[in-house]
Amino acid sequence: MDLSFLPKLPLELSQPVLFGALLVLGLVCGEAIRRYAALPRITGYVLAGVALGPQGSGLLGADVLGATRLLVDLSIGLIVFELGFRLDFEWLQRNKWLFVTAIAESVFCFWAIFAALTYFEFRPLLAASAAAIGTATSPPVVMLVAHELRAEGQVTERMLLFTAVNSVFAYVVLTLLLPFLHLEHEAGWQEAVLHPIYVLAGSALAGFVACMVMLGLAGWVGKREDRQFVLLVAVVVLTVGVAHSMNLSVMVTLVVLGMLARNLDWQHALLPLRFGHGGQLFFVILFVLTGASLEFEAFGTAAAAVAAFIVVRFLGKAAAILLFGYPSGVRAGGAGLLAIALLPMSGLAVVMVRDTATLYPGFGKELAAVVLSAVAVLELVGPLATQFALKRAGEAHPESSGA
Repeated sequence: MDLSFLPKLPLELSQPVLFGALLVLGLVCGEAIRRYAALPRITGYVLAGVALGPQGSGLLGADVLGATRLLVDLSIGLIVFELGFRLDFEWLQRNKWLFVTAIAESVFCFWAIFAALTYFEFRPLLAASAAAIGTATSPPVVMLVAHELRAEGQVTERMLLFTAVNSVFAYVVLTLLLPFLHLEHEAGWQEAVLHPIYVLAGSALAGFVACMVMLGLAGWVGKREDRQFVLLVAVVVLTVGVAHSMNLSVMVTLVVLGMLARNLDWQHALLPLRFGHGGQLFFVILFVLTGASLEFEAFGTAAAAVAAFIVVRFLGKAAAILLFGYPSGVRAGGAGLLAIALLPMSGLAVVMVRDTATLYPGFGKELAAVVLSAVAVLELVGPLATQFALKRAGEAHPESSGA
């Protein structure tokens, strides 16, 4: 009997099967965590990823995680575009102390982490690179928690603003460290100088061009929510693809696109941005994959340095917000809650570490030892901190969302 029509064993899982399984498992774990433990759904998504990844069952190996990089970039791109779209330049012009506070939060955090790691005898370039990455708050975490809680108010808006600023700050500083990294590995001075210029200038230019295309098409298709939703997703996906193909920064390109789309739309061609339920799909897949990418090996050898990294990171952010919060209009008690809300680290930090490791694997491995261990802690603790801060600030309204 010819049974060649039957599938061969063991079954080979195709990409659609893998993608669907990740979504289902992430959704189930997220909803279970929310219903039975009253924790953010993000925690469930991350735990699902840990269970599937190399630290758990190993079903998602390093080769599979590497193949999903474009999907991670797409997810982060959509999220940071929405974050950039929230930045209102007129607001910053009216309240200049607000921008000063956002920059100070990034600077204080950077130097606090750098000082702590040099105390633990990390060489300066490694400490500076880790400090740059550690400056960034996770855009996906704060945005998803804010969405779940239907949070609105002073702490929420400043949390999102500071996250956008410190994410850009982190990537710019990390890029500016590239010349020293190239020279440490005996690259030519042309590469050391031209590489960071290309990445930053090219990313900004790509974001500007994408913005002009988006605004032009938005005016042409009209103010129909369904058409503009397709347009927004299409332009973001296209821009992610272009940035990926040209070795530019997806994060910087999409933040620039979002900021300019909000602030150069003088004809008000764009409707208020709402990715809605479609955006949730990318949240789930991003956090499952991020959870699968977490590493815990360094806890045994660098536990003290990782603990110091986490503590001084919070203290640096808190010191700046407490110092500059009053002149920027942060109400009494709001400064501390804002510092707590900015705790999360997540997929963006993982991507920055992976990008560095792509250039120089040895340096990337050293960087991952401390940064990804801190991410492993803050990926789980961070969403709880943000949820606590927004609820404590009285800005959470989860009953209106059915969450």
